[in-house]
Amino acid sequence: MSKLRNILKVAGVATAGAIGTKLAVDFFKKRGKKEEAVSEDAPDILEPVDDDAEPSSTAEVAYAAVKSSSVQTFLDKSFGDSGRYVPDRAPKVFEYQGKQYMVIWADDTQKNKKQMMAFLYTDAGRKMVASVGYTLDTTDYNISLEDTPFAVEVNGDLITSGQSTTDGTDEVDFVLA
Repeated sequence: MSKLRNILKVAGVATAGAIGTKLAVDFFKKRGKKEEAVSEDAPDILEPVDDDAEPSSTAEVAYAAVKSSSVQTFLDKSFGDSGRYVPDRAPKVFEYQGKQYMVIWADDTQKNKKQMMAFLYTDAGRKMVASVGYTLDTTDYNISLEDTPFAVEVNGDLITSGQSTTDGTDEVDFVLA
């Protein structure tokens, strides 16, 4: 899990102390089901005191629970427009099958839509692998997940690659393909 901690530090994202493992199928359940939310009152912890959690099989993820607000600085620095993206759902920061990811859901205050962004971390740096902007009228996406076990679910469809638009939605999820 040391790579996951390094990603949190590099991104400037603070955990709320909850670091653990769970089966991937449980971690990626639909949003409508119980999602681990971190109270905004929880203290920020840049260096968790818990022992590192290591997946015991390829069916598990190691994850760090973070507050939505803790990714604000990351978003401001990454996109150079302070306050454009405002997190609106608990981010997912996790390691799965040896690769590290961060998924953020935010309001795009400039374009008046919701945005889901997924990043893959490698030794070469951070790579955005999914960007989905959505309103009730239209959904636009640029997705490059074909080399991962993931997809983006939009209106019941699983999308692993491509750049296009589709029908509008009020929810987009990052799921196992």
